[in-house]
Amino acid sequence: MQIHVVQQGEALSQISGTYNVSKEEIVRLNDLTDLNRLVVGQSLVIPVSQGYHTVKAGETLWKIAQKYGTTVEALTQINKITNPSLIYPGLLLTIPSLTLNYTVKPGETLWQIAQKNNTTVQALVNLNKIDNPNLIYPGTIISIPEAKTTIEVNAYTYAEGQEVNPLVQEVGKHLTYLSPFAYGIRSDGGLSPINDEAAIRTALAQRVVPMMCILNFTSSQLGSDIAHTVLADPALQVVLLNNILNVMKSKGYRGLNIDFENVYQGDRELYNQFIQLAVDRLHPEGYFVSTALAPKLSADQKGLLYEAHDYAAHGRIADFVILMTYEWGYRAGPPQAISPLNQIKRVLNYAVSVIPRNKIFFGFQIYARDWVVPHVRGQVAQTFSHQEAVSRALKYNVTIQYDKVTESPFYRYIDESGINHEVWFEDARSAQAKFNTVKEYNLRGISYWVLGYPYSQNWALLKSNFNIVKRI
Repeated sequence: MQIHVVQQGEALSQISGTYNVSKEEIVRLNDLTDLNRLVVGQSLVIPVSQGYHTVKAGETLWKIAQKYGTTVEALTQINKITNPSLIYPGLLLTIPSLTLNYTVKPGETLWQIAQKNNTTVQALVNLNKIDNPNLIYPGTIISIPEAKTTIEVNAYTYAEGQEVNPLVQEVGKHLTYLSPFAYGIRSDGGLSPINDEAAIRTALAQRVVPMMCILNFTSSQLGSDIAHTVLADPALQVVLLNNILNVMKSKGYRGLNIDFENVYQGDRELYNQFIQLAVDRLHPEGYFVSTALAPKLSADQKGLLYEAHDYAAHGRIADFVILMTYEWGYRAGPPQAISPLNQIKRVLNYAVSVIPRNKIFFGFQIYARDWVVPHVRGQVAQTFSHQEAVSRALKYNVTIQYDKVTESPFYRYIDESGINHEVWFEDARSAQAKFNTVKEYNLRGISYWVLGYPYSQNWALLKSNFNIVKRI
């Protein structure tokens, strides 16, 4: 995949011709609604096996080769450059795919070579233009595609009943787990039910593991008191775990996600003990246990959201943890990047110091926000999709900007009533930056919050970057 940022005056037909990719395919992968107009600064995912780079002022071929992990010789050959010293700003260069060469040994089959190099027969056939996979000869040199990182992927969903079906059917092939959100715990150890049968059924049909989620809060209640009531009473915890097991067995869940937030600092150790109790009870029944953690920067970080979330204990006890690395730009706060990568990396730096990397999921939000500015206390931002964010930029004829510090796109506009707005969202560039971070930190996977916002670019890039584990 290649990411192209729309420049002033560019049209879809021009971009299609540059990359030799059909307009229809670009439209499909990028949720484009107006084929005749693009937004300056809009990022597009282009389905090409090779990359492209537009030369910038001051760049040399050597610098470009270093950036993409290739050589000056490879660039001059593929681009038919006669003088490597004479490249100019604006020149579009083809970047060769990163591949390795492999010499076929006597008796080897293409399947054996694929297994040995963590790829597939079809990938080898496509890359090497092999007519008959059964006819390969010793001594033949074939190209091996760059190996993808293997991760697990979770997604939460609010959708209930039949509304969930198209969401899971659309992206199920990219998921390891699906978490219908969520069963609320009650002060008597009971659970507030949700309509999750369709979600579980559709997930299983897509080979996605359904993960039951429980929480202690609501949209109007922090949940601190109810968490204390349950965590301080061993008998209530037994009742709660019995109820959880009954739901899991009757509905087909395969594991549990515990999302207790705003837990009192004094209940920190009680919360750790409850997670251990859940593991001791559920593991013998064949179920896994995970937790959701607030984005902390240190063990002693103050605040109701953070103090009772013991990273080291959760990392030791639970099968895996989901870091809620989003909501810096929250609905009731001032406008800013929702998931600023510079802040997320601070969280990850602490997390990997006390939690095994193979237990950590990177939290990724997939929605946009529109704030009225200047922000006034009590004002709440609108939340909508990446697609709507681009549509608004198009409607108000504004340029999409990109903040390199937070790795987030944004723009400002004035509506029909003369009111100023600021929009922050995700695009192909920000998604790729997050995927690169998952690889850099060697994390277990990615957890999406929340399904229901169209974002085709993300799923296309996810597929091109990773192999997704399927547990069933």
